[in-house]
Amino acid sequence: MLAAQAPDLHEALERTREEGVPFVILDGKLFSSDRLAEQVTSVKSEPIDAWYSGKHHRPGGNVQAVMLPGGLPIWAGPAEPGHVHDITAARAHVLPALYRAASLGMPTLADSGYEGAGIGIHVPVKSPGGNQEPDVDTRTRNSLLRGLRFQGERGFALLTQRWAALQHITASPRDITQIVRAALVLTQFEHKYIR
Repeated sequence: MLAAQAPDLHEALERTREEGVPFVILDGKLFSSDRLAEQVTSVKSEPIDAWYSGKHHRPGGNVQAVMLPGGLPIWAGPAEPGHVHDITAARAHVLPALYRAASLGMPTLADSGYEGAGIGIHVPVKSPGGNQEPDVDTRTRNSLLRGLRFQGERGFALLTQRWAALQHITASPRDITQIVRAALVLTQFEHKYIR
């Protein structure tokens, strides 16, 4: 019942734009869960466990979220199986709406895992190959982006530290979406973002 009250992405972005929010933050998190025996074929044509994240070395669901500059999460997307990368999940669920928001003057800040996401999604520039240092303008830009974007990490901390059920989900990974969205609604209520 709570999860059904979670805001739609377009509504959440429209509200933030109307409130004059200068930018939003996109981030992804793996919510660990018990294993679910579901096989998929990898890009190397090998069978793999769909809900297992090789990056995190545990099963779970990858959830994309959009946060305010202060770190309050305003939207959480559906959980993708743990093997799905952030950029892939973002392309499926959030990037089209963020492109529209950027075209209306509200860009998105993200970490380097979203490199190549497209216009209006600002990510740090990687260092050039070899032992080369990035130029001073690039270092300054990266420092500013990281200084503004770090609050996105706070958004997931607000959810996981307040709601112990999100620290390790013992239900099916398919239930992660509903649990995260219910926690989102409760968190927004606690922070007086909704009534």
